Amino acid sequence: MISADLGSPQTALFLLLGLAWAAVSFPSQLNAIPTLGPSGFLSGYIVKYRFSSNGRELLQEGYDKYPNGVYKIALMDNWEVIANGRMMIEDIQKASDTQLDIKEVIADTLQVKYTLNEQVILDPYHIAIVRTPLTRSIASRFAEVREEIVATFLDLIPAQEDWVKIPAYTTSFQIVGRTANRFFVGLPLCRDPDWLDLNTHFAVNVFLSAQIINRFPRFLKPIAGRFLTRMPASMKRANKHLAPIIEDRLAKEEEYKTKDWPGKPNDLISWLLDEAKNEQRTVPELVSRVLSIEVAAIHTTNFCNALYELAAHPEVIEPLREEIETVVKESGWTKEGISKMRKLDSFLKETLRFSGAGGLVDRRKVLQDFTFSNGTTVPAGVTISVPSYVHHHDEALYENAYTFDAFRFYNMRSREGESIKHQAISPNFDYLTFGTGRHACPGRFFAVYELKGLIAHILMLYDVKLEEEGVIPPHKWRGSSKIPSQTGMVLFRKRQEI
Repeated sequence: MISADLGSPQTALFLLLGLAWAAVSFPSQLNAIPTLGPSGFLSGYIVKYRFSSNGRELLQEGYDKYPNGVYKIALMDNWEVIANGRMMIEDIQKASDTQLDIKEVIADTLQVKYTLNEQVILDPYHIAIVRTPLTRSIASRFAEVREEIVATFLDLIPAQEDWVKIPAYTTSFQIVGRTANRFFVGLPLCRDPDWLDLNTHFAVNVFLSAQIINRFPRFLKPIAGRFLTRMPASMKRANKHLAPIIEDRLAKEEEYKTKDWPGKPNDLISWLLDEAKNEQRTVPELVSRVLSIEVAAIHTTNFCNALYELAAHPEVIEPLREEIETVVKESGWTKEGISKMRKLDSFLKETLRFSGAGGLVDRRKVLQDFTFSNGTTVPAGVTISVPSYVHHHDEALYENAYTFDAFRFYNMRSREGESIKHQAISPNFDYLTFGTGRHACPGRFFAVYELKGLIAHILMLYDVKLEEEGVIPPHKWRGSSKIPSQTGMVLFRKRQEI
């Protein structure tokens, strides 16, 4: 895990140098965009600290102060321009990639040069794999995913007559990691303790490392990146597991003189080999792609949030169980069956809206000066984003926005002509969990089916509750990210028939 001491004198010195760098590099074109809070050398530090310790407060303040407009917040060595309202979101969605670029902002956000592999951003061919062969394989591979869900819960949370306390956060990572890996790399690797431990900790370390590196000014990032990541050790560890598999697949291609050799597995490694070209078809390159997809798939707090919400709202359990039992009787544990679970879909979507982890979405790096439809121009080099959490809690968009309504979207889908709308996988200008437009998260289809499969299994096999009835353990904000309680417990027992 990350061991950087943010309170050390050396780190404090780096942070002060970053403030000085930001102060002297203030882009004059940004003067016309209002600033949230003071922007002076020392006063600006207060804003930076407030944002890093609780971004939600600042984002809500900006949302209230500049509705349907934009404002800026000082970061360590640059500015973030925050866009509020549907009109601004639509402007971002309509922009071309030559104006607003998603690849550069991902590279900056995750500091991929130091935490992953820069080629992952320079040539992100794996995104097309997630969008097409991976998504198309959900139906044919769902039986395996279901099998792994059953086996994972049997190993981690055996159904017992008495209540058992389960650490929600860490267990959620283990469950999601193992289930996703059954789909990605299959048996037996998906159950290998070292592989699962590597994936879980690597995903967490990437995000934590990036957050810490991004506290430093640009000219100090290479130094921070060198000392605050474990990429070489992680790659070596991953190679031990993946190199024999990749080398065997390459040997099979050579033996049969074709990529479509007999018995070829339908998994992530095969999909990558099908798409990779020349120098990309090496063990180090392919391992880095696998790890990159694993980071996106496993570093999700949404299952933990769903677990907390389920335990906090016992009134939704019976309606959900009735729906699941009816659907499974008709369609079995299949992708088609999961698609028919509308109440469960609504519960998950409401969890994503109400408790979603992302404070900022649709983040883009401005490559060419960009003008919003209200006339505000943002200069090149600045990052633009949309505040999803506060957007999702806007009373003008959602009635009783601060109330968790599990069947909010089920009721919306029950209206005439709206039966296929309002699904958890369907982004729009009001529902931003997965972003919007052509750059919406390509992995959302697998994520939603996996999460619904996990929640449905819990409902069929267990009773759940919180230590204090109806009280979800308090979350924390780290910058713009909402982190569910990492110490909270959820109690499980074998389902008791009423």
